[in-house]
Amino acid sequence: MAKRAVLIVNCSGAMSDPGDHMLNQAKYGPVDFITGDYLAEVNIANDAEAYRNGQHPGWISTAWDGLCKSVEILHEKRIKVIINGGCLNPRGLAEKTHNLVQEKKLNLKVAYVEGDELLPRVHELMAKQERLKHLDAENPQVNLAPGTDNFLKRPGSSEIVSANAYLGIRAIKRGLEEGADIIICGRVADASPVMAAAAWWHGWPDSAYDELAGSLIAGHLIECSTYVTGANFAGFDKYDIKDLLNLGLPIVEIDSNGECVVTKHEALPGFVTEDTVKCQLLYELQGNIYLNSDVKADIARVQVKEESKNRVRVSGVKGYPPPPTTKLAVFYQGGFQCELTINATGYATAKKYELQAAQIFSKLQEWGVLEQFDTLDFQRIGVPAENPRCQLESTTSLRIFAQAKDAATLGKLAQAFMYNGMAHFAGMHSTLDMRQLRPIPFNAFYPAVIEQTELEESINLIDPSTREVRKIVVGPPAKTEPLAPRENYETANPVDLASFGPTVDRPLGDIALARSGDKGANVNIGLFVHTDEEWDWLRSFMTRSKMRELMGADWQDWYFVERVEMPLIRAVHFVVYGPLGRGVSSSRLLDALGKGFAEFIRAVHVPIPRKFLNL
Repeated sequence: MAKRAVLIVNCSGAMSDPGDHMLNQAKYGPVDFITGDYLAEVNIANDAEAYRNGQHPGWISTAWDGLCKSVEILHEKRIKVIINGGCLNPRGLAEKTHNLVQEKKLNLKVAYVEGDELLPRVHELMAKQERLKHLDAENPQVNLAPGTDNFLKRPGSSEIVSANAYLGIRAIKRGLEEGADIIICGRVADASPVMAAAAWWHGWPDSAYDELAGSLIAGHLIECSTYVTGANFAGFDKYDIKDLLNLGLPIVEIDSNGECVVTKHEALPGFVTEDTVKCQLLYELQGNIYLNSDVKADIARVQVKEESKNRVRVSGVKGYPPPPTTKLAVFYQGGFQCELTINATGYATAKKYELQAAQIFSKLQEWGVLEQFDTLDFQRIGVPAENPRCQLESTTSLRIFAQAKDAATLGKLAQAFMYNGMAHFAGMHSTLDMRQLRPIPFNAFYPAVIEQTELEESINLIDPSTREVRKIVVGPPAKTEPLAPRENYETANPVDLASFGPTVDRPLGDIALARSGDKGANVNIGLFVHTDEEWDWLRSFMTRSKMRELMGADWQDWYFVERVEMPLIRAVHFVVYGPLGRGVSSSRLLDALGKGFAEFIRAVHVPIPRKFLNL
């Protein structure tokens, strides 16, 4: 007889999420597991040097806050916790948690996962694994940003800051089998805690690929905090502001067949609808194949259906054996960067910014240092209102962003700006704080792939009585399957756009919702509509060339676009390779996480059939 659905809640999508979320998720309803994703790709790199110097604990403080606030109710309600808040030091947070449990005389067994930290071996791996192949290396049409792999040409150098592999479910699941109640992880894949909880609860074997794939998507749906309960939601403008405050975090109820229902605690604010679920489903994808160390999920035929208020079922996910590799996030010292934002008001704004750029360029050329800059961007932000009602309506900004290998080079930018400081354009103004122009070091991101056989993934159980640690190495997956090239296609049987009747130029967002995000150097975007006729129009209209056209002046010829469809949710998905350069932490873009890209594309005017707009 199939066991009831397992109730798994999320308590964090980033290190900023407070410990209150863990407490609320435990307090306001029945729960079997609490999971938390505290790690963006850059967390580990940002804290790595401070941790090695003894200036940082290595784990996420908000994760500890949540455990402190919740541990007694966890014990009372027998709720298990699996979080990646251990970051660089999962053992340290686990030992601290064990001490807390002992002080309060609670019957909870604490464990931690190790094996993701590969910095001590990274140079060995660089020599052994074909110089650490880039995640996108298999596609010859993808170009990497200049300098992306320069560090690989300097084996033995000390510029690598961190190297952490994305672990799967095997150690976590083994910990649950050994009776662990709280499992602290470092860099496991975002959905791995949810998958492990479901696999242990339902007793799935490693070969239950459809079920594991369903739980992978369930984990993806709740891993980003409130993103599926009303936050970062393209359709938010249809709701009152009061309905968007103090949003509660989500729950997935995962059935024995891997299907799930996305919901939330009734007592907490927020909303779960087909639209919020579709938006989160389309977030940070790399196409229609979603990868984990333990399964490969095909979401081409995924279905999203509302069952009742705040209850949305997700089904149709197919699973296949995992790849023999996993992702290895390598961060290295990329150099130095600085920026300055100045403002212009009103008349002839474009020429004002043109003058500012020319003043700086000409002085750097005169001093013979212009070629020493890796990046020197002049980014115009906003368009001044015509006939403005106030000065702010008439004001826009120019962001001057620069990167170089040496801090001294960037110092010349400040000198060039100040040299012409009193020769500025009419009405130039900015903050009086020039500290923005001080060069600061930055880390660049290199997403590599590594054979899973190279990992020593382990669960480490702390004995409640003796504090002794029992280490169990779990080993790689028993069966793997090489990755096929990513799918990339235009729609089958496109419909003649003229057949939809008269059109009117309106923002694409008038009929389409969307979500976008970062995937290393790349930006993903998924767009969807609500009726079958709108779907025929969207899939026929939104081609790869149309995406390039909608990007306008942001498109660069060295970028590459992939396109797939998810017809049962009426969605078209794109990956644009290249815009984020060497990754979030070093991107020249103002929108370094790619989150605003979807809202930009939705704002572009396109010829929409009038009948879709009820005109």
